Amino acid sequence: LINQTCIITGASSGIGAAVAKAIAAEGANVVINYNSNKENAEEIADSIAKDYRSVGVMIKQADVSNEDDVKSLYNTARSEFGPIDICISNSGIQRDAEIHEMSLKQWKKVIDVNLTGQFLCAREALKEFLANGVRKNISASAGKIIHMSSVHEVVPWSGHANYAAAKSGVAKLMQSICQGYAGKKIRCNSIAPGATKTPINKDVWGDKEKHEDLLKLIPCNRMAEPEDIASVASWLASDESEYINGTTIFVDGGMTCYPGFIANG
Repeated sequence: LINQTCIITGASSGIGAAVAKAIAAEGANVVINYNSNKENAEEIADSIAKDYRSVGVMIKQADVSNEDDVKSLYNTARSEFGPIDICISNSGIQRDAEIHEMSLKQWKKVIDVNLTGQFLCAREALKEFLANGVRKNISASAGKIIHMSSVHEVVPWSGHANYAAAKSGVAKLMQSICQGYAGKKIRCNSIAPGATKTPINKDVWGDKEKHEDLLKLIPCNRMAEPEDIASVASWLASDESEYINGTTIFVDGGMTCYPGFIANG
């Protein structure tokens, strides 16, 4: 990824932070987007600058559900590093409630960030990639979009219906982008993590009983680390995966194999 530039949204912690480091390790300039945690974003940027001195790194605040913020994110990245080659839409939130108790505010907030935010980032990326075309000796693609989805694009999740609905929407958004733009040498794929040790679910993996219950859903018998996801992202951004377009790669330790049905359930 040398001489390429990558925007990673929601990169101040968890999966996003690990992805930023993995992308930098492959030689790309990284733009670390954050919404509210500036201190964490600065720490990640400092760590990358220290470990990978040949790459450029910057942080940029933006609410991905806000159209003007997303445009500003791209404009700032372009001003700093020039053409943008990779967009990794990672930002995501949860506002959990049983469906009959879920407020419209809870529903809309998750849809706005987890689905509309991915649309806004992808739209700006497509404009960028179409304008730049394939940059010779940089990448075989005009650009790469990687959506961070979830196993819940296929696994129902009753107490988190807004989240599952958004991730299901991400799958069709990604496939529609591939269908419409693959002929322009633009690649678009998704990564669907399973249960991953991040701050968003520390209440589960930090509790022994809850953690043991969760492991029953994972045939590999462990949760993912953020680095498990990040290594797939850096590979998908590279020419090594050039013929992969319009698909979701599940990084879930087998969760989508429904282990509850072992021996007929």
